Amino acid sequence: MLLDNQVAVITGGAGLNGLGFATARRLAAQGARVAILDLARAEPAAAATRLGEGHLGLVADVTDKASCEAAAAAVLQAFGRIDVLINNAGITQPVKTLEITGADYDRILDVSLRGTLYMSQAVLPAMKQQRSGSIVCISSVSAQRGGGIFGGPHYSAAKAGVLGLARAMAREFGVEGIRVNCITPGLIETDITQGKLTPERKKEIAETIPLNRLGRADDVAGACVFLASELSAYCTGITLDVNGGMLIH
Repeated sequence: MLLDNQVAVITGGAGLNGLGFATARRLAAQGARVAILDLARAEPAAAATRLGEGHLGLVADVTDKASCEAAAAAVLQAFGRIDVLINNAGITQPVKTLEITGADYDRILDVSLRGTLYMSQAVLPAMKQQRSGSIVCISSVSAQRGGGIFGGPHYSAAKAGVLGLARAMAREFGVEGIRVNCITPGLIETDITQGKLTPERKKEIAETIPLNRLGRADDVAGACVFLASELSAYCTGITLDVNGGMLIH
């Protein structure tokens, strides 16, 4: 088991077909005790129950600093430590530059970028005390290529901000034994994509990808396990592409 006796926190992890829950399942399979954080309507406690005994589901809003701090405190009370944080929570919106309103901009950046900061701030004191920890931030290929299929420019900006924030935290906290890395998924089939692409369009996209298929949530989950575990002990500040070769650079 790669993560025996480790405690992992995953934001936005309750959607059963999403990256977060796939990652929660993979981490639990490797021995981690997992805390799934999500909004009340996503029912994080029910999602945690699906992982089996010994896991935790908490209602938390990553755009609210006090909510993040309360969730971290609850995890510490339940498990006594926090070893891994997966900053997965994010939302998207398919609009063009001239259509983005101030409210749109705030909403997209608040979840992906502010949420990554607030949740990292909430767990870092415990990691500093332990002098160990791994933070994995989920960015996007759209941050690298300047846009994607579903997200507007503000989504690309938010996910590019995640890359910069993660690298800065990696520099700051490496001396404390804390690693901070990013994953940039390509087009992954989740609830966000369901019903939005015809089979013909999926086939067209797959033909542009060297591995000739769209990604699966488990593809990203496996990369999270790698970055969470000691297999990546000498990796910090990296961006790990999980896109089937969509962006070879």
